[in-house]
Amino acid sequence: MLHGARTNADKTIQLQTIRINQRIRAKEVRVVLASTSEQLGVMKLQDALRKAMELGLDLVEVSANAVPPVCRIVDFGKFKYELSKHDKEKKQNAASKMKEIKFRVNIGKHDYETKLRHAEEFLDKGNKVRMLLQFRGREMAHQELGMGIMGRIRKDLETMGTPEAMPKLIGRNIFMSLVPLPPGKRKRHFYGPHDMVLQEPDEHDEADEDVDETEPEKK
Repeated sequence: MLHGARTNADKTIQLQTIRINQRIRAKEVRVVLASTSEQLGVMKLQDALRKAMELGLDLVEVSANAVPPVCRIVDFGKFKYELSKHDKEKKQNAASKMKEIKFRVNIGKHDYETKLRHAEEFLDKGNKVRMLLQFRGREMAHQELGMGIMGRIRKDLETMGTPEAMPKLIGRNIFMSLVPLPPGKRKRHFYGPHDMVLQEPDEHDEADEDVDETEPEKK
């Protein structure tokens, strides 16, 4: 069936980018029945439209550049929903790959190293990391300190990632995004207590190796 006029802006965009029913221009199309994935073969456009109408569905062009174009017989409403859901998931996945770490001008040594440890972990997993340094109150009078911290971050993480661009001041914040180096070139420098346990041999284990496990003879 041919759906009526759609006034929603999002639906209008869909209609402009995806041809359905009488909007399809090709004289012949290769048809797939979406519900069963059955290949109906190459059909004249009018025959394909007639088949879709008989099933109470729409003819949707899904591969316009193919010869002949590929169309699916499907409920266009459900088709748009699935398409929108897929796009949303792609955007969420892209967003999840960008991690953000916040700094302050007066950050202490321990907090600084902890944040850089997290940054190394993110970069080691292939994530981009956005460094955000926030100024508050009179701290704006010392922007050079903020830029200095960003320069220090860039230097400390140079074995894990490289800046997409130089640090930039926007409003009361300085931004800098790092992209991970290729896996073979990454080298971490900041480790937490748990990481160090994994890196170094256990003293107790070494001590155990020197113990004579022979039980004393019982009398």
